Amino acid sequence: MKGLFVTGTDTGVGKTFVSCALVRAARVGGHRVFAFKPIETGCPAGAWGEDQRALAEASGDVLRGTYRLEQPAAPLVAARAEGLEISLDRIAADFAWASSFDRVLVEAAGGWRVPITAKADTADLARLCALPVLVVARAGLGTINHSLLTIEAVQRDGLEIAGVVLSVHPEDDLEFAYSNADEIRARARVEVHCSRELRALL
Repeated sequence: MKGLFVTGTDTGVGKTFVSCALVRAARVGGHRVFAFKPIETGCPAGAWGEDQRALAEASGDVLRGTYRLEQPAAPLVAARAEGLEISLDRIAADFAWASSFDRVLVEAAGGWRVPITAKADTADLARLCALPVLVVARAGLGTINHSLLTIEAVQRDGLEIAGVVLSVHPEDDLEFAYSNADEIRARARVEVHCSRELRALL
């Protein structure tokens, strides 16, 4: 089973955009993809979130998610607002379906240190999934620092870095984005890609 665990340097950096692009590329290659966002916050009451819907559409599969929380906040904060406690065991049970697919993509909520429970954060969720970690970051100013800090945290936690993708928006300076990618690659010695020329990584 080949797969990726997608985290970000922050919220709103383009994780779902990149995740969906990777899922579509894998499907073009003839692969069945298990696309899973176990926790999404900021969801309408009782409804699936936009990110979970986008992943389902990209994968051509059913909607997959364990928790859909209404408050647009860190999972721990959003769960507490609803009187819930997130269970990693419950997420693990849902993730078990991944074994019947040949490609797996799991998208985290927010960044690497976002709290999920009183004791667990995104790093613990990534350990549960046991997949290489792909970091998604902004393409512009500040991304070198944010990307390197996230890479260091992932490596310090003993997980494998699959690479970094800079999510390039139409208004971004493409030359500046490529320059940032070069600087991150030179310092962290990991694969760094810009989303505009994203190849099949999944």
